[in-house]
Amino acid sequence: MNKYLSLIGVAVAVALAGCASAPPRTDTLERARAEVQVLAADPLTQQAAPKDLEQARGRLQQAETALQQKQPAETIDHLAYLAERHAQAGEARVQEARARQEIARADEQRNRALLEARAREAQATKMQLAAAQAQLAELKAKQTDRGLVVTLGDVLFDTARATLKPGADLTLDRLADYMKESPQSHVLIEGHTDNRGSDAYNDELSERRADAVAAALMRRGVPADSIKAVGRGKDYPVASNDTPAGRQQNRRVEIVFSNGAGGPQGAADAASLR
Repeated sequence: MNKYLSLIGVAVAVALAGCASAPPRTDTLERARAEVQVLAADPLTQQAAPKDLEQARGRLQQAETALQQKQPAETIDHLAYLAERHAQAGEARVQEARARQEIARADEQRNRALLEARAREAQATKMQLAAAQAQLAELKAKQTDRGLVVTLGDVLFDTARATLKPGADLTLDRLADYMKESPQSHVLIEGHTDNRGSDAYNDELSERRADAVAAALMRRGVPADSIKAVGRGKDYPVASNDTPAGRQQNRRVEIVFSNGAGGPQGAADAASLR
C-alpha cells in the first residue's frame, strides 16, 4: 500500500514539473501572433506599412522572450497588446492604400473609356463628313464667293408652276441627309426666273418655288430654323435670256450653304453679296 502511494506521489510530482516547465499560454499573445502574421502575409504591406510591421514584430518578439523567461503575465500581455495594435495600424494603412489603388484603377478605366468613346465619336463624325461631302459631290455643289452652292434646274418644276415634280425627290433626299448629318449647316434657298413676264409675276413665282424647296426639306426632317427662302425674280441671270437655253439656265433654285455663324457666307448676308 505504501509502495502504491509512493508511485502515485511520484507521478503527481512529474506532472507538476511538466506543467511548470511548459510556457504559459495567453489569449492576447495568440491574437498578436495572428495579427502580425496577417500583416506580414499581405503583399502590399512592404509598400504601405513597413514601419508598422517592423514595430509589430519587435513587440511580438519581446512578448515571446518575456514568455520564455517566465515574466509576469501582465508584462507578456502588455507587450502582446502593443504588437497587436501595431499590426492593426499597419492593416488599416494597407486597406487605405488598397482603396486608393482601386480608385486609381477605376479612374484609369473611366478615362480610358472616355478616350475610346471620344475616338469612336471622332471616327463617326469623320465618316459622316465624308458621306456628306460625297452627297454634295453627287449634287454637283460649287464653291463660290458666297459659299457652297447647289443649283436645282427648272426641270424640277412644271412650266410656270411651283409644285415640285416627283423627279426632285432624290435630289431633295440627298440635300436633307447632308443637312441632318451637318447640323451646323444653314441654307439660303433662292428662287430665280427668266425675264419673261412682269416683275411682280417673276418675284412671286421665284418665291413660291423657293418656299416649295424649303417645305420639302422640312418634311424630310431639316430644322426650320436652319432654312431661309427668298424669291429673287429675274434680277440675277446666269445666262442670256435671248435664247431658250439661256432662259432655262436662269430658271433655277439655288441652295447656298453657310456654317450658321453669320459672316460673309451666312444666310443673312447672302443677298448683299449678289
